Amino acid sequence: MLAKLPLHNGNVTTTNERADAEAPAHTGRIGVVQASALYIAAVLGTGILVLPGLASEAAGPASILAVAAVFLLSIPLASTFGALAARYPDAGGVATFVRLALGDTAARMAGYWFLFGVQFGAPVVATLGAEYLASAIGADRSVVWMIALAFLAVPLGIGFFGLRVSGKVQLGLTGLLVVVVLGVVAVTAPDVRTPNFEPFLPHGWAGVATAISLFVWAFAGWEAVTHIAGEFRNPRRTIPIATAVAVVVVGAAYLALQVVTVGVLGGDGAPSVVPLIDLVAVSVPEWGPAVVAAIAAVVALGVLNAYVPAFANLAASLGRDGHLPRWFGKGAEAGAVPRRALALIAVIELAYFGIAASRGLDLTPFILIHTSSMVAVYVVGSLAAVRLLARFSLGWWMAVVSLVLTVGLLVLAGANLLIPALLAVIAVVVTVVRIRRRTRAQ
Repeated sequence: MLAKLPLHNGNVTTTNERADAEAPAHTGRIGVVQASALYIAAVLGTGILVLPGLASEAAGPASILAVAAVFLLSIPLASTFGALAARYPDAGGVATFVRLALGDTAARMAGYWFLFGVQFGAPVVATLGAEYLASAIGADRSVVWMIALAFLAVPLGIGFFGLRVSGKVQLGLTGLLVVVVLGVVAVTAPDVRTPNFEPFLPHGWAGVATAISLFVWAFAGWEAVTHIAGEFRNPRRTIPIATAVAVVVVGAAYLALQVVTVGVLGGDGAPSVVPLIDLVAVSVPEWGPAVVAAIAAVVALGVLNAYVPAFANLAASLGRDGHLPRWFGKGAEAGAVPRRALALIAVIELAYFGIAASRGLDLTPFILIHTSSMVAVYVVGSLAAVRLLARFSLGWWMAVVSLVLTVGLLVLAGANLLIPALLAVIAVVVTVVRIRRRTRAQ
């Protein structure tokens, strides 16, 4: 989800034979264990810090059904992107798949959805980290917006000077988050109470639909590792195994956490914006909340530190290829620092954060716009898979199922599709303008 998505110009080819010819050779060193860890890191994310509480508030105990539904959806979706990555291990990831199958305009849409739509998640991650840090130090909630602003500013400053946190550190931070989930489930399970699961469907199926849309955030990320598939050892074997391991681990983590959230706190959601702290406060009030808050804040900052340079690289590549003003393309070359693109990312994130702050840091709309943008990417990615993968193969059938299910998620997204739809129109307008300029030049 946060990886670089370079888009390429040139002739569009949609046949399997030509696409196979474009699949690059690779000599990867990443085995099954590390690949599984990378997938878990890409998908698990910071959703566990807030989604169980928000989903419980939206759907009550039936939010457990929402987790199960999105978990089942993730199986064909993860399999589809795993099959594409195994067959076309290229750094372009989803953009490469979409370009090969659907052309430059569709690939441009995917790039815009990532850069301008998925980036609605930045204020969410910053605010989550700020909420947990404020809770850890006992600060008043009125200062959360200032802490969140600092969470955004630090990665931007680090990126401007070309510094990077190593992949091992990022992986370690995700490992801490997994430990937190396991610890929270273990210490709170004895406090689960059966009456908290009644009534099971207090807000009807509309509440479940909202919870499903929220949980797309939790299970998004299957496309992220496609950008480093060329570094895997024997991708056609490694990627399917790693995908299966990650699906089971992430699905089990979210399902267990949702059950204890409802069972301990009730079907009305967490009493505050830091549900993990609310959970552990029931069982280990002396030290549990402080530990969870500190780890959650560090992990959120680590996610943002990966988030910012990934989007800067994407913006620079879009500028390089003419999908954004070419002025932003400086720094797109390997090893360079895309400072102009970073300036654009700073403007976007601060604008989005300003909107969030003006709304009292209500995260739900931002999560829904983020997830609807991701669903749009998944729809075109699944459609690309249907065209690229061998017809009637297992991967092809998974792509067909994914396409049907993700189109269903688009329907559930409803009004939240306004931003992705607007970005799609802009991508089409850019295509028309470029064609006219090319015609005039000729």
